[in-house]
Amino acid sequence: MEPLIRLSNISKIYNPGENEVRALDHVSLSIERGEFAAVIGHSGSGKSTLMNILGCLDTPTEGDYLLNGVQVASMSDNELARVRNQEIGFVFQGFNLIANLNALENVELPLIYRGIDKKDRREMAEKALDMFYPES
Repeated sequence: MEPLIRLSNISKIYNPGENEVRALDHVSLSIERGEFAAVIGHSGSGKSTLMNILGCLDTPTEGDYLLNGVQVASMSDNELARVRNQEIGFVFQGFNLIANLNALENVELPLIYRGIDKKDRREMAEKALDMFYPES
């Protein structure tokens, strides 16, 4: 069975040439469905770069990234947007909330982009928030 994520010889080079910085240098890994993985390392070791590539927010300079057996580099912008919306979840270090929305509305927002109707997304958002703040 094909792994959920397969990276083969992924490199990310910033400022190619004389002052190049290799944020990732031929990284290979695979993550199976249902498997949990942690990315740890010192500051500047490439963790954020790796996560941005895994999350389809950035592209590698070289190497192959297969997600669900599909070459990410061959995906259109619309396909990448769908993947980010429906298949990949990110918890950013900065919380990135919309200031003029309350907590429930911030949780509902991605569900709007997924085309979920108002009643269902409200129910889903409330259920998600209840996991963190159960009613007493």
